[in-house]
Amino acid sequence: MIVTFTPSPSLDRAYDVTELAVGEVNRATGTHIHAGGKGINVSRALARHGVPTVAVLPTGGPDGDQLLIALGRQGVASRPVPVAGDTRSNVTLVSQDGVTTKINAPSPELSPDESRALIEAVEAEAAHGARWIVAAGSLPDGSGDLFARLGEVSRRRGIPLALDTSGAPLRDTLAAGGIALVKPNDDELAELVGADLQTVGDVRAAARELIAAGTGAVLVSLGSHGALLVVPDGCWWAGGAPLVPLSTVGAGDTTLAGYLSADGTPPERLRRAVAWGRAAVLMPGSDVPDPSRVDVAAVRVVDDPDPHLTLKEL
Repeated sequence: MIVTFTPSPSLDRAYDVTELAVGEVNRATGTHIHAGGKGINVSRALARHGVPTVAVLPTGGPDGDQLLIALGRQGVASRPVPVAGDTRSNVTLVSQDGVTTKINAPSPELSPDESRALIEAVEAEAAHGARWIVAAGSLPDGSGDLFARLGEVSRRRGIPLALDTSGAPLRDTLAAGGIALVKPNDDELAELVGADLQTVGDVRAAARELIAAGTGAVLVSLGSHGALLVVPDGCWWAGGAPLVPLSTVGAGDTTLAGYLSADGTPPERLRRAVAWGRAAVLMPGSDVPDPSRVDVAAVRVVDDPDPHLTLKEL
C-alpha cells in the first residue's frame, strides 16, 4: 500500500479549446473535472492500475466535498482532514495543439493544529503496512516544515519517503535528510543546485549532489525528452518516440506513480515510470491512463547515457 499526502489539493476544472485567444471570449469544446493535487494524482494513477493506495488531504467547503466525491467515483480511498479554509479550484485551458495553460488558486492557510492533524493522519495510515509514503505538491501558508516533519515519520516508521515538490520546501526537506526518492523536473533541479543544466552530464552531476547529501535516488523528469534516473551506483535514461500530447497536466505525477508501482531493477522501474507518463499525456485534462493505454515496449532505456548529449538531443 502507498500513502500519498497532498497538502494543497484542488478541484481541477479543465477546458478544451480550439485555440486560446487572450482577451477574447473562448468557447470550450470539452470540460473535465477531476480531483487534483500532485499526491492525489499519484493515488489516482495507482488506483487505476489496481495498486492499493490511500490519499491523505485537507478538505474544506463545497469544493472539498466535490473533491471527495470525485475521488470516490474514481475508486481512490482517502483520509480527509477537515480544515477551516475552503479547498481551492484550479483552472486548466488545453488548446488543440496540446499547449496547456494553468491558473492555480492559492491554497487555504493551515493552522498549527491542522498541520499536526495531517501528519498524524499520514502516520496512522502508514502504520497499516505502507511500503511508500509520498509527499507531493506545494505547501500552504502556515504549514512551515510540514514535509520535513513527514520525513521524521518516514524514518521513525522505517518507510521510504518519495518527495515531489519545488523551491524552498524541496531545499529544506532534502536538507533534513533521509529522503529515499526525489522527483524534480530539470528546471526544479537546476534551481535547487543553482546551475544551468543543458546536458545529460549536467543533470547527472546535479543529481549526484543530492545523493552525496543523503538522498537515495533522483528521478528527473525531462518533459518530452523522457526521464533520467540516478542512483548511487548507476544512471539510466528512458524515453520513446515523440508524442502529440492532449494534456501534460499530471503527467509527472503519473510517472512517479509508475515508478513506485514497479518492482525489479532500477532500469525496469524507470521503464514503467516513463511508460505511464507517456500514456498520461494522451489523456484529456488531468485524467490518468488505465493499463490498456500503457505501452511499456515503446520505451527505450539507455544505461549510462552519453553525458555530452544535450537534453534536446535525447
